[in-house]
Amino acid sequence: MTMLSLRLSRALAQGRAQPPSPRDRSELLVTLLHKRAAAYNAGADDLEEMLRDQIRWALPMTRPEPSPSD
Repeated sequence: MTMLSLRLSRALAQGRAQPPSPRDRSELLVTLLHKRAAAYNAGADDLEEMLRDQIRWALPMTRPEPSPSD
C-alpha cells in the first residue's frame, strides 16, 4: 500500500459516518489487530508498522504485586 492509497483511504473514510468510539482498551486492541492483519495481507509494511506501534501503546500496563516478604 502506497502513501497515495493510504491518503485515498483516509479521504473516503472522512466522508463516512464516524464509527463509535471503543468502550475500553480491549475493544481498541481488537480493532487495531484487525487493521494490522489487513495491512499485512495487503503488503502495506509501513502501515503495518504504524499499527504495531499503536498496538504497543494500547496494551494494558500492570504493575507486579509486591511479594509478601517485601
